Amino acid sequence: MLVDPANAAQLDAWDGDQGAFWTARSDRFDDGVAAYQPHFLDAAAITPTDTVLDIGCGSGQTTRAAAHRASAGSALGVDLSSAMLAHARALSTDVPNATFQQADAQVHPFPEAHFDTAISRHGTMFFGDPDAAFANIARALRPGGRLVMLSWQALERNEWSSTFVKAVFGSLPKPTPATPGSLKDPDQVRTLLTSAGFTNVHIAALTKPMYFGEDAKDAFDFISGQFAWHLNKLDEETRAQAHENLQAAMTNHETPDGVYFDSAAWLIDAHRT
Repeated sequence: MLVDPANAAQLDAWDGDQGAFWTARSDRFDDGVAAYQPHFLDAAAITPTDTVLDIGCGSGQTTRAAAHRASAGSALGVDLSSAMLAHARALSTDVPNATFQQADAQVHPFPEAHFDTAISRHGTMFFGDPDAAFANIARALRPGGRLVMLSWQALERNEWSSTFVKAVFGSLPKPTPATPGSLKDPDQVRTLLTSAGFTNVHIAALTKPMYFGEDAKDAFDFISGQFAWHLNKLDEETRAQAHENLQAAMTNHETPDGVYFDSAAWLIDAHRT
């Protein structure tokens, strides 16, 4: 697999412990963002004959959904995580027009002008060189082809992430200007995509509740596991305090239907020139 050196750390994480964690809990991650899925797929406007590229597909839920809509076409999901891709293939045996490949979308030699639509549900926020990545994605789309993405808004607009970061790290990081590749700033997103060969960039704000577990204990186990890489480095007293903070946050957000936090995302769509 060809990987840009700028994405080496991402490969280590997603083809390592991070990917293993997400693979084992793929249903939980999919359930967490389920409220966004209909808006995302409707915006993609996939037709029955489309050829679709799903970037950062993870365990393939969005790839399978795209393949079902492209019933006479196909959907290719790409990701850095071999574990998640293996899981995606196992879950997709009854979706023959959904295929998966381990690839770095920033540099992978996709066939030129091949895809009708490229989609990504929170999978395009991690490129080491976003200019090169989106230029490569544009090259893979046919003229007039569509790019549709979900990305998170700023930390302070996402109750879930700001709460978890504060609970685990003790405080929120000092505000800094958004980097173009984070896709948090709409003006930067427009500049980035326009420079890469896209036009008609449209960005809509969405706010949805995110699900984290059936009760406070279930949600705590999930999130403390996700942050284990940091929690395990703390001294015993500090780690105990972080656990207490997380447990309190989960309890405060427990409802009869489970644990929910507010979230905010950008729904981005653009056309290749």
